[in-house]
Amino acid sequence: MHCPFCGEADTKVIDSRLVAEGDQVRRRRECVSCHERFTTFESAELVMPRVVKQDGTRQPFDEEKLRAGLMKALEKRPVSIEKIDAALNRIRFRLRASGEREVKSMQLGEEVMLELRQLDKVAYVRFASVYRSFQDINEFKEEIERLTAQMGDGAEPVDVAQVLANNGESKDK
Repeated sequence: MHCPFCGEADTKVIDSRLVAEGDQVRRRRECVSCHERFTTFESAELVMPRVVKQDGTRQPFDEEKLRAGLMKALEKRPVSIEKIDAALNRIRFRLRASGEREVKSMQLGEEVMLELRQLDKVAYVRFASVYRSFQDINEFKEEIERLTAQMGDGAEPVDVAQVLANNGESKDK
């Protein structure tokens, strides 16, 4: 690593620490020539698979687009940013772990729906309605019934009227 102050190629590491939940290494360095100190961060460069759209075009994986889709579905829902970030991390992890160089957009959409189902049922139905291009209210109702059946006993049911009449917003807001 070149010194950012004098350009010397020889620097030494004084201290190393894990940061960002162990995903990065913070290194404190000192130039052997000018003795200035500076900090560097090291992280693994992991290549995400390219996304194959339905029309066959290929695009680089865009995390901001993925985040925007999740945020839109979760708009005005009681889900913390930490939970959203954790869901994004799980999606990225599963995509990298697949080992595939390309992933179909449909598979990416299913990953998002899997996470939304765990985060918030109303957001899940919102996303599913756009993702699966629901054509009428009966398709909404069928998806809500399917979701409710999967939830089993003890789980809080989805308020069908809330989803259909208020676009997922609470009635008392």
